[in-house]
Amino acid sequence: MTEVINILITVDENYLEPAKVMLTSLHVNNPGQKFDVWLVHEKIADDKLQEFAELLAEFKMILKPVKVPMELFDNAPTVERYPKEMYFRLASGEILPESVKKVIYLDPDTLIINPLNSLWELDLEGKMIAAATHSGLTNIAEGINNIRLGTDHGYYNSGIMLMDVDQMRSVVKLTDIMAAVEEFGETLLLPDQDILNFIYGKNIKEIPEEIWNYDTRQYNTYFARSLGEQDTHWTAKNTAILHFCGKPKPWSEKSNNRFTFIYANYQQILARHLEK
Repeated sequence: MTEVINILITVDENYLEPAKVMLTSLHVNNPGQKFDVWLVHEKIADDKLQEFAELLAEFKMILKPVKVPMELFDNAPTVERYPKEMYFRLASGEILPESVKKVIYLDPDTLIINPLNSLWELDLEGKMIAAATHSGLTNIAEGINNIRLGTDHGYYNSGIMLMDVDQMRSVVKLTDIMAAVEEFGETLLLPDQDILNFIYGKNIKEIPEEIWNYDTRQYNTYFARSLGEQDTHWTAKNTAILHFCGKPKPWSEKSNNRFTFIYANYQQILARHLEK
């Protein structure tokens, strides 16, 4: 575990606390692994960044904040539903320094419960991104999204991605993204995810959702689809990333699904760490 793994997060101050919990789980379940955490943001205060960096240093992680030059998005079409932050993941090739060749992007509403090394070492086979689809039990949603977006591939979830940043620098163009938002803005349900699928879906390698992007709302679906194999014991042993899609989020008192207590446990681990 000598190679440093680059982690990318794109959050504002409102999501710093969930990001801390997610990175606590990353630390606990990847012992000995070194991480550089690239935080792409617009206006997080310096004292918040310092506090975040100090926590990660205790985890033997290095925080590398990158403040986005907002002039990069001066001409980006944005309304209330489409804030500028929606572009940050897709534009990471233009935002991150040239030294960054590859990253694992992680949403803050995730938990890492097993090592990420095999995802980091995955052969993309020439593709630009590796991501999972959330196909459900009957895969009806994929067909609906294909009709809605005019695509012929699975609908990839952008919450967890292995990204070839080098390739993104030559393939992903802000002008293409902005043009798509201008043309289809009113029909986009999840703007950056829709754009990812609409423009770049053919350049994505599919990875198994039950391992790398486990939708915590869908335990019964995974269990049924696997004919009972993927129970909680299987999930604890094989799943690497739990993704708390939808609402309520696991840090909300309204959340009480099968996996909420696991999230609460990592909140406690973080709280005990901060009390030292």
